[in-house]
Amino acid sequence: MANQNDLAGDGLGVTRIGDSVFTWGKRTYVMGIINLSPDSFSGDGCTSVEQALQQAQRFAGEGADIIDVGGESTRPAAGPVAEEEEIKRVIPFIKEFVKSAGIPLSIDTSKYEVARQALDAGAVMVNDISGLNMQPAIIRLVAERQAPLILTSNERGRSCPDIMETVISSLRKLMELALDAGVSRHNLIVDPGIGFGKTGGQNLEIMRKLADLKALKRPVLIGTSRKSFIRNVLGTDSEALLQGTAATLAIGICNGADMVRVHDVREMSLVCRMSDAIIRGREG
Repeated sequence: MANQNDLAGDGLGVTRIGDSVFTWGKRTYVMGIINLSPDSFSGDGCTSVEQALQQAQRFAGEGADIIDVGGESTRPAAGPVAEEEEIKRVIPFIKEFVKSAGIPLSIDTSKYEVARQALDAGAVMVNDISGLNMQPAIIRLVAERQAPLILTSNERGRSCPDIMETVISSLRKLMELALDAGVSRHNLIVDPGIGFGKTGGQNLEIMRKLADLKALKRPVLIGTSRKSFIRNVLGTDSEALLQGTAATLAIGICNGADMVRVHDVREMSLVCRMSDAIIRGREG
């Protein structure tokens, strides 16, 4: 069984992601999104390795601390992508990116073989959004590689009348599974899974009560960028989505977010810097 002292450890400490050290609580870290799928919900999917590399390099220059690349859309009702196709989409990009990358790379996948080949190619973290459907083999893989792992509360197909209780419970169970498999506690990051099986109202409630996740004693990642709960409030105008995303990040940081996953790195890096100056007393 998981060591209960691990689950209730003091402080968040640091996580080494590749060659970079992430000191939690010091500032908010920015994760730039690279979608190598043609049906991304945000409409920003890259159609070639060259396009994705240019976007990733631009993100690094605009303030991204880490890049998260995925080859399968996670939008609701998106069709599944074959393992071979997902590998074909992401591995060539990873191999090229790490040749000159100054920042670490995360692989966004729920498939063991994709994760394995991505780590072999140079990715240094796994972001698995499958929630309690996570393949045990992926957990064992990240334990063997001593790689950081993002755990996501994904309620698709589940009933959750008390959303925060459900989110915290599912994340705690995932932490126990990971710790039992040998993943180091300092390598775990938790994500409440905004948009994954939640109603618009539930997404807003998670943002209001985000600080409750601090009970898990792990850094919190939020992925609100351009998501439907913002569209439901403000409409689909691109400027409204940008400003709505900015509002969610500022409030999220105020409520304890440690990392933000975004499409618009330049603008959201500025939001994080200003929020950190206010919330964390970090100027400049």
